[in-house]
This record gives sequence, C-alpha cells and structure tokens, in this order.
Amino acid sequence: MFAITGITGRVGGIVARTLLTAKEPVRAVVRDAGKGAPWLERGCELALAEMNDAAALAAAFEGAEGIFVLPPPIFDPEPGFPEARATANAVRSALEATHPSKVVCISTIGAQATRPNLLTQLRLMEQALGGLGIPITFLRPGWFMENAAWDVALARNTGVISSFLQPLDKPFPMVATADVGRTVAELLQETWTGRRTFELEGPRRVSPNDIAAAFSRILGRPVRIEAVPRESWEDLFKSQGMKNPAPRVRMLDGFNEGWIDFEGDSVKGKVELETVLKDIVERVA
Repeated sequence: MFAITGITGRVGGIVARTLLTAKEPVRAVVRDAGKGAPWLERGCELALAEMNDAAALAAAFEGAEGIFVLPPPIFDPEPGFPEARATANAVRSALEATHPSKVVCISTIGAQATRPNLLTQLRLMEQALGGLGIPITFLRPGWFMENAAWDVALARNTGVISSFLQPLDKPFPMVATADVGRTVAELLQETWTGRRTFELEGPRRVSPNDIAAAFSRILGRPVRIEAVPRESWEDLFKSQGMKNPAPRVRMLDGFNEGWIDFEGDSVKGKVELETVLKDIVERVA
C-alpha cells in the first residue's frame, strides 16, 4: 500500500494514476472527503489529514509500505517560515510513529542553498526528515514548466509576456510535472537504504526566450518576452497582495544569479517544453 499526499494536485495525481496502472494499492491522503471522492471511485482507500496534523497523518500513514510526501506550497510565508516548520514537524512525528519501509519526499532544486529564500521551506523539510533512519529519497525537481500557465492569456491576447527569470537568453533547469509524477512513482517502487537525493530536470534547459518562441509556434502569432525590472519586484508583489515578498524575491535572485541550481548531476526527463505548453493552451482554452 502506498499513501499519497497531495493527490488532488497535478504531481500527486500523476503519482497515484501511475501506481494504479501498475496495479499497486493506493491510499489517498486528502484534507477534504469531497475532493477524495474521485479517488475512491478509482479504487483507492481514503484517509483524511491536514499536513500539519501529526496525529491525523500518523493514522493516514499507518500500515503503508511507502509514503509520498508533498508539502503544501506556501507562496507568501510568514517571516521565519513557521508554516513550513509546523508541516515538517508534523510529518516527522507521523513517520516516527509509523516507520514505513520507504518515503519519497518532494523537495526542490537549490534545497542545499543556505541563503534564505522561498525554497528554504523545502530545505527545512529535508532537515526534519533526513535523520529519521527510514529509507528516504528527496526528489529535487527544477522550475516547473507549468508555471508558464500564467502567461497564456497575455501571449494569446497581447503577444507580450513578462519574465522574472533573467537574462532572457539564459537557459534555466525546468521540468514537466508529468516527469516529476512518473519519477516519484518509479522511486516508490524501488528498494534502497538510507537517505538519497535525486535531482530532475527536463530533456534540455529552457530560456525565457525559448518560452516565447514556443508560444509563437503554438498560438500562430508573434509572442515576445520582456524582463520585469528587478527594482520593481517588491512593490509589484505587494500590489498583488503579498505581505512578505522578500523570500520570493530572493528565490528569483537565486535562479538568476546561479546560486539556486542542482547540487550534483541531474537526471533528464522526457517531456519537452512545447508538449507542456500545448497542453496548457488547450486546457486554458
């Protein structure tokens, strides 16, 4: 039995569907029974738990051979990342109580970086779980290609999109959620000992210019990309409702300056950028 958190999202859903196709039993760990209903129909067990509730997580993990941990994204954290710390502590307590045979946890490219930034939240999870003595794999994916979904409307309507990743001709490590979910399912079906780190990106690195060019081909119209001036970021993010934009700004600086990158040799996925963007455009339409 594999207990899957985050199953209602793209990555968790791909993990679960891949395991079900392989005839593996799956337990869907969800916060809301209504959202878990489709997974019951697919033949999954259902367990209810918030990711910061240690007792509920322990009940959800009980008896599972393998567990997939997907920390909930927090894009505007409080100073000091108290939300991420609470989740990490709850997951750690639940794993200590249930001691599964193996765990795969989503982390991030740059989790080794010591400068505080938005991705520090996943570094905290690695620190909390890494010493448990349970076989655990931290999967560190690159920047998700699906982040380009925010650009579809502007690309289609104006032909101009914006980028915080800069310079515009710099290739960045990106990956499709399909590759991430498939890789998690494969890792869960392996046997290993101790702690290991698995870094994953797409078939080739992607520049912001590449994204604009791909949109041009898909939409059949010219699309160009503009860099958002660095000095405008903090005020812009605050105008969008963020209370604490500094971690997001520092994360973007990390990608642009190169101190957020893979720690070792990354594994290449299969899904190309254009495949992802075509799917996004169709779904948005």
